[in-house]
Amino acid sequence: MTDQPPPPTPPSGPGESDPSSPAGSPGHSGPPPGWAPGMPPADPPSGHAGPPPGWDPAQGAWGAAPPPQGWAFPPTGGYPLGAGPYGGQPWYPGSPVGWYPPGYGFDPNDPLVTPPGAGLAGWFNRCGGALRRGWRQLVPIMLLTQVLPAAVLSVISLGLDPSAEWAAQAEADPTAVLPDNFVSELLSIIVVLVGGSLLIGLVQAVGWAAGSWVITQQAAGQPGSLDSALRYGLRRALGLWGWTLLISVLVGVGVCLCVLPGIYLAFALSMAGPVYLFERREPIGRSFRMFHDRLGLLLGRVALVALAVIIGSLIPGALEGAGTSVLGTDPLASPGTATGAVAVIGVTAVLALPAHLAQLIGLLVTYAEQRAHEAPVNTAGLAAELG
Repeated sequence: MTDQPPPPTPPSGPGESDPSSPAGSPGHSGPPPGWAPGMPPADPPSGHAGPPPGWDPAQGAWGAAPPPQGWAFPPTGGYPLGAGPYGGQPWYPGSPVGWYPPGYGFDPNDPLVTPPGAGLAGWFNRCGGALRRGWRQLVPIMLLTQVLPAAVLSVISLGLDPSAEWAAQAEADPTAVLPDNFVSELLSIIVVLVGGSLLIGLVQAVGWAAGSWVITQQAAGQPGSLDSALRYGLRRALGLWGWTLLISVLVGVGVCLCVLPGIYLAFALSMAGPVYLFERREPIGRSFRMFHDRLGLLLGRVALVALAVIIGSLIPGALEGAGTSVLGTDPLASPGTATGAVAVIGVTAVLALPAHLAQLIGLLVTYAEQRAHEAPVNTAGLAAELG
């Protein structure tokens, strides 16, 4: 026990460890005077070995050994940086938004198929793209197969309408219960209208098939000429017409059963036509399953199409009625009024053209979107199915 301070620590000699030096750094008592981080070290004095492996003069510290040649972070699975199966992809978990592995089947930029998640905007974009690409072929197809037959049927109906004759007989003989030959005239009108509707339905089936072919071919980057489209429509029209008749009967029966069942059937069977053209199997069953599997999605799309068709049909119909009414109760009785009536019917029938285009394009794009929700599909695959 003493009041004297402890003796100073003797300086370490060459080859001895300095107690104040870091562990594992023999012969060093700290950096030389005037040295700062980032400066290259001075030449070591004699008796001192060079810096150990891994010492980085730029960092002023001992680090890990330099990486081997070709090593990169993040790891690339043995490939050089930027190469390999997913070269150039940013390094984070999961795939980037909108990216699909090669061959998966989805293409976010597909011109016809709206991929899952694209929403209503993607659906509208593809409808507009189909119209921009194919209007030169679709307009004449719709004029020949939809507008012209509808106008012809309207003229025939106007010529067979016996209401003016019945009104005249009622004024001449107020005591008569029914006009003369009422039953026979009514039956003849029904036969003509039903027969004409059936014939027009066959012509319209040609147009629906031809228009679907044009839209799909052009979306796939293939030529879709008018004559080729009509030839395809003629080949597929008979089958499509038969399914359309059956669907019309079902919807008509549903309308008779308090209207709502008919509306339900019209929505549930809206995909039957495209299903027949592309898949050629059980159009009614497949359309029902699509409707119930994605009720909200399909109901919304078909409701937009139905709204466009109703507005596009009611306005020309109202204009036709107003235009022919001013020509008298029997517009076809004289050449002057007959010419005016035919002109009015022709113009209003052309005004209904946007409704026909909206129905064709809207239902086809909706069908392609429904297929995308079932399994990966693209325009090229749909074009191959269409044949």
